[in-house]
Amino acid sequence: MSTPRGEVRKLRRGFTGLVVLGTLLVVAGVVGLVYVGVATLTTMLLFGWLLLIAGVIGLVHAVQSRQQDYFWPAVLIAALYLAAGVVILRRPDVAAATLTMFAALLFLAGGLFRLVGALVARGAQSGWTLVQGALGVLLGVLVLAGWPSSSVYVIGFFFSLAVLFDGLGLIATGLGGRHIVGLVSDTLAEPDGTDGPDAPGSLDKGRETDDPPPKHVQPE
Repeated sequence: MSTPRGEVRKLRRGFTGLVVLGTLLVVAGVVGLVYVGVATLTTMLLFGWLLLIAGVIGLVHAVQSRQQDYFWPAVLIAALYLAAGVVILRRPDVAAATLTMFAALLFLAGGLFRLVGALVARGAQSGWTLVQGALGVLLGVLVLAGWPSSSVYVIGFFFSLAVLFDGLGLIATGLGGRHIVGLVSDTLAEPDGTDGPDAPGSLDKGRETDDPPPKHVQPE
C-alpha cells in the first residue's frame, strides 16, 4: 500500500513529464515556424500515413464483421481512406494545395458568417465577433491571393503554431501541478504538532503547572 508521500512523488514525476513533453513540443513548433516548407511536407506525410492506418484498421474491422449489414459501407469507407492516403503520400504537394484551398474557403465562409451574425444579432459580444469575422475574411483572401504558392507554408505554419501552443499549455499545466504538489508535500512534511495544545501529554503538563499540589493528609 503506497504512502501519501509516495503518491506525491508519483504526481511530481508525472507533472515533470508534462513539462518535458511540452518543452519538446515548443521546440518542434518553433522549428516548424522557421522551416515552414519542411513542416508542411511533414504534416502531409503524417496525414497520409494516418489515413492509411485508418483504412487498414477499417478494412480489418469490416472483414471481421462481414456478416453484418454494414459490411459493404465499411469496406467502401476503408477503401476511400486507403486511396486518399496513397494519393497524399504520392503527391504531397498537390494534396497540400488542395487542403490550402479548402482551408481558405473555410476561413472565408466562417468570417462571413461571423460578420453577418455580428451585424444582425447585436449583443455584448458582437464587437469581438465582428473582429473575428473580419480577420477570418482577411486571412481567407490573403491565402487565396497567393494560392497555389501559399500552399507551401500555410499548412506548415498553422500546424507548427498549434504544436507550439499545445506545448505551452502542457508546460503551464505541468508547472502549475508541480506547484500544487509542492504545497501538498510541504504540508505532509510538517511535524505532527507535538508542541501544540492538542499534542499528547499537553493536558498532563497543564495539570502539572496549573493544578495546586496535592495536600498530604496527616495521620491521626
